[in-house]
Amino acid sequence: MIQAYFREFDVFSEEEIATFIQLFERKTVSKNEFFVREGERCSEIALIVSGIFRSFYSSDKGDDITYCFRFPNDLMASYSSFITGNPSLETMQALSQSELFVIKKEKIEKLFSQNHSWTKFLKIIAEQQYLELEKRIFQLQKDSAAQRYKALLEHQPEYVQLLPLQYLASYLGITQRHLSRIRREISF
Repeated sequence: MIQAYFREFDVFSEEEIATFIQLFERKTVSKNEFFVREGERCSEIALIVSGIFRSFYSSDKGDDITYCFRFPNDLMASYSSFITGNPSLETMQALSQSELFVIKKEKIEKLFSQNHSWTKFLKIIAEQQYLELEKRIFQLQKDSAAQRYKALLEHQPEYVQLLPLQYLASYLGITQRHLSRIRREISF
C-alpha cells in the first residue's frame, strides 16, 4: 500500500521507494485516540492505511469545530505545526480503529537533503494541500450545506455513513437536525 501511494506521484524510482519506506513505522491508533492535540507540536506525518480521522479546533465558546476529515490513502499532519515547530492549532482524532505509516520530521529532513526527488514530492504535497484548502474555503462561501454534503458523498461514499452525525454537521456548518433533513432529501 505505501509503495503504491508513492508510485502514484511518478517522482521516485522503485529503489528509492524500497529504501525510504523502511523509515516509516506502522502505528495503530484506537478509536477516539489522538494523532496530535491542539497545543502539542506535530513532529511526524502519517499515511492512513485504514480508519478515519477528523481534524477540529476549539472555538472561543469551547465548542469543537470539525473542519476536515482524513480517509485511507491520505497523508495527515498538523502541517503548520510540522513546518514551523509551533504548537498545533488543531486536534486530529481517530473516529475508528486506524492503522498508519508514520515518519518523523528529522527523517524527512534527512531524505530531503539527500535526494532531490523529495523537493519535487514535497512541492506536489504542498500544492495539493493549498488546493484542498482553497476548495474548502470556496465551498463554505459558495455552496449550500446540501451541496457540500453531496460533494463529500461523491468523493467518499463508503465512509460518509460511518461519520458520527455531530462531526458531520459541524463540518458542514449546520445543526444535526438540518443534516437529517438533507440526508432524507438526498438519495444516492
